[in-house]
Amino acid sequence: MRDRVEEALDKIRPSLMADGGNVELIAVNDGVVKVKLTGACSGCPMATITLKMGIERILKREIPEIKEVVAA
Repeated sequence: MRDRVEEALDKIRPSLMADGGNVELIAVNDGVVKVKLTGACSGCPMATITLKMGIERILKREIPEIKEVVAA
């Protein structure tokens, strides 16, 4: 499943990089994906929205087994 998550994150990364940020996959356990926002995203006040409304929504659409995406 980790490879599938990385592939899905690769689709998201260009948008994050356009704003000076990125996302790093930390772990995948029992349908919970743990990620770390880096670069400009790490200190952005919109980071929680990016995580839940962006990254989590896309990952759940691509990989239905994912239950939640959390920040590491």
